[in-house]
Amino acid sequence: MIKIGIDAMGGDFAPEVAIEGAVAALKFIDKDSRIVLFGDEKRIKELIAKHGSSEANFDIVPTTQIIEMGDHPAKAFVAKKDSSISVGFRYLVEGKIDGFASAGSTGAMMVGSMQVVKPIEGVIRPVLATLIPTVSPDKGIQRAVLMDVGLNVDAKPEVLAQYGLLGSIYAKSALGMENPRVALLNIGEEEGKGNAQAKATYDLMKEDKRYNFVGNVEASYIFTSKISDVVVADAFVGNSLLKMAEALYRINFRLGGGKRPSLKRMLRPLLGRIVPKLYWQQDFWNAMNAESVGGLQVMGVNAPVMIGHGSSSARAICSMILSMERDIKSNFPAKLREALRESKPAE
Repeated sequence: MIKIGIDAMGGDFAPEVAIEGAVAALKFIDKDSRIVLFGDEKRIKELIAKHGSSEANFDIVPTTQIIEMGDHPAKAFVAKKDSSISVGFRYLVEGKIDGFASAGSTGAMMVGSMQVVKPIEGVIRPVLATLIPTVSPDKGIQRAVLMDVGLNVDAKPEVLAQYGLLGSIYAKSALGMENPRVALLNIGEEEGKGNAQAKATYDLMKEDKRYNFVGNVEASYIFTSKISDVVVADAFVGNSLLKMAEALYRINFRLGGGKRPSLKRMLRPLLGRIVPKLYWQQDFWNAMNAESVGGLQVMGVNAPVMIGHGSSSARAICSMILSMERDIKSNFPAKLREALRESKPAE
C-alpha cells in the first residue's frame, strides 16, 4: 500500500482547503493508495464530515503545533517538534509514509528535506523542479520538466550540469519518457551563446553521456516539444520564468472570464509562428494553471517531497496528492541513487 503524507495544517487556507482537496483526491487515487493527514485531529475529522466523507477513508496523525509562515524555518522545525511538518518528516524518514507534501512553510519543508530526509549521496545540490505544459502539432499537449525554479539562484556550472541527470531520470521514471531530451536555457541555440556560467555549463553537459543533451533552448521554445523535454536553468531565471507563466494564465483566464485567451492578439504573433493553433486551445491554458500541477518536487533527496504554494486551493491540494502518488510510484530517488552509484569513479 502506498501512503501519501499530507500536511493538513500547511497553507494560507488550511486546514479547510487541505481537507477539501484530500476528500476530492479520493476519487482519483488508486485503491491501494492511502492518504495520511497530519494535524489537528478534531478539526480534521470535522472537515472530513463537512465535505461528505468518512474519517475511515484516511489515516490521521494528531499533532498540536503549526509552523507558521512567519516563523524562522530552522528554529521552528526544531522547537516545534509536534508540528505537522516536523512529525510528517519523522514519519517519512521512518518509512511510515512513502512521500510527504505541504503547502506550508517552504523554508521548513526544505529544512526537513535537507536535515531529516537528507540529500542522496553524490547529489551536489538538490533542486526544486516543476512540470510545465508543452504543445506540438503531432504530440498535442504534454508535460516537460523545468528546473531550478526556486532553490539555487547562484548555481555553479557543475550543479547545473547535474540537474540534467536528475531531470532526465525523473522524466523517464515519472513521465514515462524513453530518452528525454535535456536542454540548457540560454539566449540563443548556438553553442558558445550566453554568459560565462552558461558556456561552462554547456561544456559540462555536452561531455556527460549519462543523459541526452541536445544543446541550448531559447525561452520561446520551452512550451513546445520541438527541442527539449527537460529544461535546465538556475533558480533566478527558472523562478522568474515560472512566475511569468503563472501571470499569463491569470491574465488570460481570471481577467478574461475563463473564455478564449484574452491575450490572443498580443501573443499570437510570437507563439503562433511555433504552433499556430494548439496554443489557443483551452486545454493548454488549463495546463498552464499551477493548480493543475499542485506543487514543486524537491529532487535529489532520499524520499519524495513536494512543496505547494501557500495560497493553494482545494484543487491545488488535490493535484498535489495525485502528483505525489505518481512520484512515489516512479521510485525516482532509488533510481537516482542507482545512477549515481554506477557513475561513481572506482577507488
